[in-house]
Amino acid sequence: MNQKENMMGTEPVPRLLVSMGLPIVLSMMLQAMYNIVDSMFVSRMPGTDGSRPLGELAVNALTLAFPVQMLFVAFGIGTGVGVGAMLSRQLGQKNREGVAKTAGNGITLSLIMYVVFVLFGLFGMGPYLNSQTSDPVILEMATEYLGICTFLSLASIMWGIYEKLLQSTGKTTLSTAAQVIGALTNIVLDPIMIYGLIGFPQMGIAGAAIATVIGQFVTTLLAMYFQYTKNKEIPSGVRYLRLNGYTVKGIYSIGVSAIIMQALMSFMTYGVNIIFGQISASAVTAYGIFYKIQQFIYFAGFGLRDAITPLISYNYGRGSRRRIKEGEKWGMIDVTVIMLIGLALMQLFARQLAGIFGLSAETEQLSILAMRVISTGFVAAGINIAAQGIFQALESGTSSLIISLLRLLVVPLPLAMLLSALPNALDVVWWAFPAGEAAAAVCAILLLVRVNKKTAAMFARKEAAAK
Repeated sequence: MNQKENMMGTEPVPRLLVSMGLPIVLSMMLQAMYNIVDSMFVSRMPGTDGSRPLGELAVNALTLAFPVQMLFVAFGIGTGVGVGAMLSRQLGQKNREGVAKTAGNGITLSLIMYVVFVLFGLFGMGPYLNSQTSDPVILEMATEYLGICTFLSLASIMWGIYEKLLQSTGKTTLSTAAQVIGALTNIVLDPIMIYGLIGFPQMGIAGAAIATVIGQFVTTLLAMYFQYTKNKEIPSGVRYLRLNGYTVKGIYSIGVSAIIMQALMSFMTYGVNIIFGQISASAVTAYGIFYKIQQFIYFAGFGLRDAITPLISYNYGRGSRRRIKEGEKWGMIDVTVIMLIGLALMQLFARQLAGIFGLSAETEQLSILAMRVISTGFVAAGINIAAQGIFQALESGTSSLIISLLRLLVVPLPLAMLLSALPNALDVVWWAFPAGEAAAAVCAILLLVRVNKKTAAMFARKEAAAK
C-alpha cells in the first residue's frame, strides 16, 4: 500500500528546520523559563533563619536537588532519543510494525525506570544529599523538595517518550502545546502554593515541588492524548508494550549514549556542588542561579538539535545523502546563531538577570561574574550541541558520548578543582566551563568529518550493490 511521503523527505530543509524546530525551541525555552520562575519565587520565600535569608537557603537546596531531577530527565529523554531516532528511520523505511513495537517498548521502559527512581528515593536520597552539605536547614528543605519530585516522577520520565513519539513524526506543534500548557500551569501554581494565596496553605519549598509535579503531569497527559488521537503514523496496542529484545537493543544502541550524555550534566552539577561547596555556600547558590538562566539559552539550542535529529535520521533511512548534508549545514548554522544571541544577552544583561532573585550582594555579584565568564563558551557549545544531534541521527552515539565527556566531565571538573585551590578561586573557577566547551568543539569538528566519510562510504557501497 502506498503511503504519503512524510514532510521530512520533501520540504526544503532550511524552512523545515525552522517549522519543526521553532515550536520545540519555544516550548523548551518556556520549560527553562518556569525553572527560572521556580527559583525566583523560592528565593523570595518569607521568613529567616537567624541572620540568613531563608529564600537564599532554599535556592541552595534546589541546587543540591537539581542533579537528581536532571537524572530523571536523562533517562526519560535519553530513552526517548533512542525511540525517536529508531522511529524516524523505520518511518523512512515504511516499517509500520517496527514503528509500533518501538513506541510500545519505549512506554514500558519508562515504567521500569520510574520503579528504579522510587527505590532511589527510599534508600539513596539521604546519603546523596548528605554528601553535599551538612547545613541542617538546607538538608531539610532539599529532602522535602526532592522527596516529592522523586516519588511523583512518573510524568517527568514518561514525557521523554511521548515527546519523541510526536517529534519523530514531525508533529512538533502538538508536543509544544503540551509542554506550554504544563509550563504555564507550573508558573501559575508556584506563587499560589509557595506563598499560600487564594485560600491555599503556605507550603514553602514543598509548594514549589508540588507545582512542578502537577505541571509535569499536565504536560504528559496532554502529550498522551495527542499521541493516541492525532498521531496516525504510529499504530498502538497493548501487545506492543511487551518488551522485544531486538527493539530494546535498537532503542538503546542510540539511547544509551543519549542517556549518558544527559546524565553527565547531572554528574557534572553534582561534582560542581561539592567543589564549590568547599569554596563557599554563595558559590553553590550562584552556580545554581546561573545554571537556571543558562538553560534558557541551552534549551533553545537543544530544541533545534531535536529538530535536526529526526530530519537527518529520516533521510538517513531513505538514503538521501543530499538532504543529510543540508540538514547538517543548516542545523549547525541555526544552533550557532541561537548561541550567539545567548552570548550577547548574558554579556549585556547579567546584572539585570541576577537582580530578579533577591540575593545577597555577595551572591548576586558571583552570579553576574559566572554569567559573563561562562557565556564566552556559548558559541563552542553551539557547535557541540548541533554535532551531537547529527551523531545521534547517523547512528554514531559513541561520537556524541565523547563530546559529552569532554565538555561536561573530562575538562571542566578537574580544571575547576585545580582553580578552586587558588587564592582567587571565586574569580577564576568559572573559566573551567568555557574551556571544556572549546576543547569539545575542536573534537566535534574532527569527529563529524570522520562520521560523514563513513556515511558516504556506506551509501556508495549500497549504490554499487544495487547496480
